[in-house]
Amino acid sequence: MKQTDQKHRLGTESILPLLFKLSIPGMVSMTIQALYNVVDSFFVSRISENALTALAIAFPVHIFLIAIATGTGIGTSSLISRLLGQQKEEEAVRVAQHVLSASLVYGLVSAFAGILLSGPIVRMFSDDPQVIHYGVQYIRIIMIGGVFLFTSIVASDVLRGQGNTFLPMISLMLGAVTNIVLDPLMIFGIGFFPRMEVTGAALATVFSKGVSTFFILMLLFKGTHLVKPKIEAFAVDLSILKRVYQVGLPSMFMQFLTSFMIGGLNSIVGTYTETAIAVTGVYFRLQSFVLMPVFGLTQGYIPIIGYNYGARQGDRMKQALRYGLSISLALTASGALLFRFFPHVLIGLFSPGPEMMAIGVEALSTISLGLFVVGPAIIGATTFQAIGLGLPSLALSFLRQMILLLPFAWLLGRMGGLSAVWYAMPLSEFISLFIMIFWLGRRLQRIFASLSDPTS
Repeated sequence: MKQTDQKHRLGTESILPLLFKLSIPGMVSMTIQALYNVVDSFFVSRISENALTALAIAFPVHIFLIAIATGTGIGTSSLISRLLGQQKEEEAVRVAQHVLSASLVYGLVSAFAGILLSGPIVRMFSDDPQVIHYGVQYIRIIMIGGVFLFTSIVASDVLRGQGNTFLPMISLMLGAVTNIVLDPLMIFGIGFFPRMEVTGAALATVFSKGVSTFFILMLLFKGTHLVKPKIEAFAVDLSILKRVYQVGLPSMFMQFLTSFMIGGLNSIVGTYTETAIAVTGVYFRLQSFVLMPVFGLTQGYIPIIGYNYGARQGDRMKQALRYGLSISLALTASGALLFRFFPHVLIGLFSPGPEMMAIGVEALSTISLGLFVVGPAIIGATTFQAIGLGLPSLALSFLRQMILLLPFAWLLGRMGGLSAVWYAMPLSEFISLFIMIFWLGRRLQRIFASLSDPTS
């Protein structure tokens, strides 16, 4: 009876309470995730500005790894929720088995790449020996421990796809708290730990991901869920992964684009001063405080949209869309106001020198102009993914980050210097938002018309 109730609540419970019930755990856990990213930089900034710059250079690499994991996870969550809406539980189990196996393969590839490519990656952005030293240390350890990142995220999305967001929240919180505790101990050599500086920050991150991984796998394999992987029943079926990546691959490439965009932006601002690279790293970590709750919201939003699309309940989809847009707008508007009116407080958290403070305050104030609309843009892209259409999200992300943002940043920089570069972000956000509204509106109009037609 318990499993039956769990299976049908996505299609029967009142939308707003259900959305909060499913999303709040993700919003809390993602906010904590953002907190430990900021704490990482907070402690590293106490070493030196070069150490902070090294983390900024490493940030796109970390995002690249997260892209693989979250792309796989979003495809998994969307597919499992749709299969459960169609009453295909056994097929959903096979999906879970395949994505967990893929996570192990990705971990091995990441480890080899970290050993071979860490040095060349850092030297693309800096010729400072100390920055290179710190950056190589951090990237190599993060990539060698990538298997924990992949597995913890994918296993969590197996649970989210069936409407369980509480256990993934606990897993992520456990890892985040572990990282926050270990960071100062391993960075500065407190207690029985030796002083490891940037190496300590990387090791703390990997160890915390390992804690999350073992916890979520134990729950997934031993719990009483609708979708419970069975190792003994595993048989390779590449068509299952194909269906996962029909939705997940575009999402993965969207985050790849983010990785390349941050790397490209680092290259552009680095031509003025390497301090600006440190500022971009600080900005994107602070931005995660604003955006991570929105991504947490999507963890509840995706299964609701996916289930009700599979169950042909268009009215419930409309309600979920309205609430998702409203809540996401409130979240990013609040963050934008903080960035606009208190940039000196935010930058001051990272032990800035006079140059970094001046650049950082100007950057945060300017970028805040476009931060208002990022929440609804994320919900719009997620709507495409939840109904099994990942390509439009990829196209919009490519437009915003590659066709608009980087060229704008380069052109504005040539025209007005570093101060003008920061305007590229709000410009690209607004242009891509208007295009998304038009595209998604037309698509949903056709979908709702088809769902309301009993003969379709």
